[in-house]
Amino acid sequence: LVVAEGRLFESTGREGASTVREVDPGTGQVLDEAPLAPDEFGEGLTVTDDGRLVQLTWTEGIAYEGDLDSLERLGDFRYEGEGWGLSTLDDGTLVMTDGSDALTLRDPEDFSVLESRLVQRVGGDVDQLNELEWDGEALWANRYQTDELLRIDLECATVTGVADLAALREDAAAVALEAGTPIDVTNGIAHLPGTDRY
Repeated sequence: LVVAEGRLFESTGREGASTVREVDPGTGQVLDEAPLAPDEFGEGLTVTDDGRLVQLTWTEGIAYEGDLDSLERLGDFRYEGEGWGLSTLDDGTLVMTDGSDALTLRDPEDFSVLESRLVQRVGGDVDQLNELEWDGEALWANRYQTDELLRIDLECATVTGVADLAALREDAAAVALEAGTPIDVTNGIAHLPGTDRY
C-alpha cells in the first residue's frame, strides 16, 4: 500500500492474479488496475519522488516502474533475491526488504544497491520483514505471519517500538468471513501524509 497525492495504491500478490491498482480509500472499490504476467507475484509498492510507481515481484527479481495516473508500465529494474517490501525515504532513496532481517537501500534511478543494514531488536525477532512505510521519522515494517508492526530507527537499524495489530486483524477477519472473502495475515501499511494516521 502507498498513499500519494491523496490517492491509495495497492500491489496485490497471487500468481495468476497479481495487479497494481488504485483503490478508493473510503470504500475499497478498485478504481483502476493493471495486471502483472500470470507467472508473476506482486509485492511491495512505493511512489518515487518524481511520481513513478515502483512495484516489486516476489521471486522474479523484477521491479516494475509505472505511471501514477494510467498505471502504464514505463520500464523495469532487475535485482537479486526476493522482493517483499518497498518504501521511499525523504531524500528519494528506496528501502527494500527480502523477508529476512535486512534492509537494502537502493538508488531510485537504477535500483542499484547503496547499502544494506541488519535490523536489531532487544527481546524479540526481526526476521520476515515485509511491507514497509516511511513516515518521515521512522520506518515501519510488517513482520510476515505475525501481528507485529515494527517501528525502526533507520539510522541505527534498531526496533524502537512494536504495534500489536491482533485486535485489528481479528476485527477485519470477522468482517471478511461474513462477506465470504476470508483474509490470511496482517500485511500492508500506508502513512497518510501530513497526519499521524496510517
